[in-house]
Amino acid sequence: MSAKTFTEADAQAANITLVGPERGRQAVHDLVTAYRANRRTGSANTKTRGEVSGNNKKIYKQKGTGNARHGDKRAPIFVGGGVVFGPRPRDYSKKVPKTVRKLALRRVLGDLVRDEKIVTVDSFAIEDGKTKSFVAAVSAITPNDKVVIVGNNFDDATRRAARNVGWTQLVSGSDLNVEELLLAKTVILVGDAVSTLAFRTA
Repeated sequence: MSAKTFTEADAQAANITLVGPERGRQAVHDLVTAYRANRRTGSANTKTRGEVSGNNKKIYKQKGTGNARHGDKRAPIFVGGGVVFGPRPRDYSKKVPKTVRKLALRRVLGDLVRDEKIVTVDSFAIEDGKTKSFVAAVSAITPNDKVVIVGNNFDDATRRAARNVGWTQLVSGSDLNVEELLLAKTVILVGDAVSTLAFRTA
């Protein structure tokens, strides 16, 4: 698997649209912020006085006891009562326009190409499905860790060989996102993944 550095000329020949460092910074920030917000579950929840266990019975009569007047034991001032203005389940997700997503991808790809962090190979497959073979194959392409391998048709043996290697990631060209590219020291494009990126940046 001979690797070739992917240059700006190669990107132009493959119809991959890139932008320079003067554009797209805010788009990248907005998109990464959205990724992280979308991973939040928003599951924090407290019960109001209408949801805690207990009945509506008045704890003692209104007058004659010398105590303050109270209603049922589910009131917020009692231990075990409801919570006032506590957290409720909410949706933290953010929507990012398609044009912003595309601009962010163009910017990050442009930075990677200019820094010579993208290489291309014709094919990538580990026939025996062994982790040792996978590590050897990746190391033969790049000495770096934090490698993202982008391809459209990884077979089961290759995925099995890669699943225990924490510093690499197999991603399809259609699923590749900006955050994965930002964290990568080297990006390996396999075969027709180049044309997939050309479609996504067009």
